[in-house]
Amino acid sequence: MAHDQSAQQARAQEQPANDQPAPSRLEPSGQRPARPGGPSPLDEAFAVARKDGRAVLVGYLPAGFPTVDRGIAAMRAMVAAGVDVVEVGLPYSDPTMDGPVIQDAADTALRGGVTTRDVLRTVEAVAETGAPTLVMTYWNPVERYGMEAFAADLAAAGGAGAITPDLPPEEAGPWLAASATHGLDPVFLVAPSSTTERLRLVTAHSGGFVYAASTMGVTGARAAVGVKAAGLVARVREVTDLPVAVGLGVSTGAQASEVAGFADGVIVGSALVRALAADARDGAYGVGAIERLAVELAAGVRSATA
Repeated sequence: MAHDQSAQQARAQEQPANDQPAPSRLEPSGQRPARPGGPSPLDEAFAVARKDGRAVLVGYLPAGFPTVDRGIAAMRAMVAAGVDVVEVGLPYSDPTMDGPVIQDAADTALRGGVTTRDVLRTVEAVAETGAPTLVMTYWNPVERYGMEAFAADLAAAGGAGAITPDLPPEEAGPWLAASATHGLDPVFLVAPSSTTERLRLVTAHSGGFVYAASTMGVTGARAAVGVKAAGLVARVREVTDLPVAVGLGVSTGAQASEVAGFADGVIVGSALVRALAADARDGAYGVGAIERLAVELAAGVRSATA
């Protein structure tokens, strides 16, 4: 039986990342279990930035776009250009939070046959740079892989944690326990609509930082960052000492500077994906566009005044 279960798990881990099993409800959880050891890689990244008087720059790209190896090269180039923390997206065919730019990139990766193992290989290659590296994933692929196996393999790859946008913390008891066992930070999201009670619940279960969605809706670069972002950050700080990073909408150095003036971290996704798509269209194995944008964003974060 053990051999059969291992074989089944191995087959699941090689399945394309868009397989969609029926979701299962997790048991309600209490307080987040304590992680072993000292400060996590995310704790250290935010502490260093705080000492330097600036915010952390977090960059997102989906694994496997435009190919696994080119995606790795782009993420490593982002780090060299000044990105402090990397989010590796696990492509999924039924996203609830992603805008069209990220959806298109994920579709390209899925058509190319990207698997969860490819995502973990990407994490390992990026983590080798020394930048804390997270996976951003919907919950179904984690269940498909096997929750405990995913936590163990993510940690073995050097991953710092995971952002799970469709897993509410009150249903995340087993995942919180697995994250604590393997030294991973569980990152949850808050939104402008979150009540104070909700903010307390989410932050009590979060590790590393709190992901503050600056505007309601799906991801995507915008001409202006959500006007409620600064207020949301202030509300989160009233209930937790965790760093607060703002995402959804940042696309320029000027916007990065604006957000860095009131937040502990600036998250950029769609704009970086769009830059990598431009590099991919050029045909060469280059990352010039994404490097230039990362340099601009890093300069913006470092020029901000709180």
